[in-house]
Amino acid sequence: MTERKVAIITGSGTGVGAATALLLSQHGYNVLINYSRSETEAQASQADCQAAGADTLLMQGDVAQDSDCRALTQAAIDKWGRIDALVNNAGISTFTGAANWEVLDMDTFSRIYAVNTVGAFQMVRACAPHLKMQQGSVVNVSSIAGSLGIGSSVPYIASKGALNSMTLYLARALAPDIRVNAVCPGLITSRWFVDGLGQAGFEKVKAMAESIAPLERASSTEDVAEAIVWLTTSARTVTGELLLLDGGIHLGGSKAQVPSKPA
Repeated sequence: MTERKVAIITGSGTGVGAATALLLSQHGYNVLINYSRSETEAQASQADCQAAGADTLLMQGDVAQDSDCRALTQAAIDKWGRIDALVNNAGISTFTGAANWEVLDMDTFSRIYAVNTVGAFQMVRACAPHLKMQQGSVVNVSSIAGSLGIGSSVPYIASKGALNSMTLYLARALAPDIRVNAVCPGLITSRWFVDGLGQAGFEKVKAMAESIAPLERASSTEDVAEAIVWLTTSARTVTGELLLLDGGIHLGGSKAQVPSKPA
């Protein structure tokens, strides 16, 4: 057993997951770092967390596979004897554009749902008995795609909408012992978007997002991680929240206001 709290962060080799693992390490957590393909980056994430004082465990696993979800959970219990927080960050998309329907097929839909929605559920199911013992928390990394119906592709938008609905269900089902919330970022200045859109495409979308956001900025991975860590460590009366991290894009833009009467 350990007195230091323990977090599992899926998809924590890069991007938001890696930033969250590091910040939780700095907040006194031991962390299980999970990756599916990015082993080299995950090793770097692990080293950063260890430098921040965390005991770490690095594990490959595909959250779409229930056996992998249960293995991640059991590994944390075997090593530390407890789980205090679960961050469901693993996610995938296809950057086809929301209107490009002809290139989509059942396999694409199924794989995106399997990771983004079913994977999150399977991780919660595996961790729930242990989280309950610690009065712990779950944070699902969703997207404004699921709230506003905009995003990289139809299956991604639909999977995040389902994740949002599931967050509300789980918040009710697991109360009062486990808090369940979601963060819903807009554009994030991360490699994930650059890889999906290309550098030129990313810069174009970033400029567009910043032009319509009242705060005129996109989120960094650290911005999203800070919200996740707040929900994990501090928000003791918050559950069932879908926290929009989009610079105010959901408001309809800074110019979408009733003008004043001319003098």
